[in-house]
Amino acid sequence: MALIRQRKLTKQQIRRIDKQQLESQDSIDDSLMDGVVMAHYGKQLEVQVTSLPAVIPEPPEIGPDDPEPFWQELALGDIWRCHARTNLPMLAAGDQVRWSADSNTGFGRIESVKPRTSLVSRPDRYHKLKPVAANVDILAIVFAPLPAAAPSLIDRYLVVCHHAGVQPLLVLNKADLLAEDDADTKQLLTEYAALGYDSVLTSVDCPENIADSNDQQGLDDLKHHIDNKLVIFAGQSGVGKSSLVNALLPESVQSVNVISENSQLGQHTTTTSRLLPFNPDDLTAGGIVDTPGIREYGIWHLTPEDIISGFIELAPLAGYCKFRDCKHTHNSKGCALWQAVEEGEVLQRRVENLVTLQAEADTKPY
Repeated sequence: MALIRQRKLTKQQIRRIDKQQLESQDSIDDSLMDGVVMAHYGKQLEVQVTSLPAVIPEPPEIGPDDPEPFWQELALGDIWRCHARTNLPMLAAGDQVRWSADSNTGFGRIESVKPRTSLVSRPDRYHKLKPVAANVDILAIVFAPLPAAAPSLIDRYLVVCHHAGVQPLLVLNKADLLAEDDADTKQLLTEYAALGYDSVLTSVDCPENIADSNDQQGLDDLKHHIDNKLVIFAGQSGVGKSSLVNALLPESVQSVNVISENSQLGQHTTTTSRLLPFNPDDLTAGGIVDTPGIREYGIWHLTPEDIISGFIELAPLAGYCKFRDCKHTHNSKGCALWQAVEEGEVLQRRVENLVTLQAEADTKPY
């Protein structure tokens, strides 16, 4: 079989090819602009225009007898439906991207994603890690007297914050329902405060009364904590996350459901992650990434060592356990964590939650 020889190019041909590639790249660069992913819908994303390209496309010339073609103008603040290049990682609300627009179709294409400062992810139903939001500053962990607070879920979210590089903020909503004899919830706030976690008490629940300032107690304090920040509200369903979003951003028109009287658990009201900016004309002023309500947050992708590092008061003690592979269960011989529990230095429930989460992380999700 005859060998195919590689054609040898002359210097002039090489210069011509390099020039054509450079001109092609310049043309691509001239069409690119900045944007922020506002929502993700399967294979399509919503991207808000935050800068215009160097060369703005001009509408086609129309002859006297020609039908008027479709044409979409480019303008700052507009939101476009976009596809992403196949070689890009999975994108999420909050991602800052470079993209190009096709005014002839009204669709855009995301060409690249800028480095993220943080990324909050969660496993989906197929046990694949799915990004929820990017470049998040604060994860507001919302709980309430009703449905009763779940410390194990709060600890789970604190681990998520630790590994996502996001600051946690505990938000006790429906604080008006906090009874005088509700010692458990009050003790919970005291315990997390002792660990150095900030907390805010709010009272927002009824969507029909969100315009009434009497039903918005604590909002000014909450606004102070999240001002100019990109925030996620997370927590079990029915604690009033969507109502809080409504109160903070009345124009967002979030749907709100009532707690099921039979189960005392909330019904999921949000279906897709969406960035709701505090100032639609300035995305640098922060906003809220409204995410689907979840009762659980899988952490199987983390190692047991990753889990304990999210328990800030327990991690330093692990090195003093008698055995390096200590499981920190109640019957673990020479466990420094349980010794600290006996001496009143750490909380028993925190150690128990650690053991539960480590066992979950050490178990394959199938």
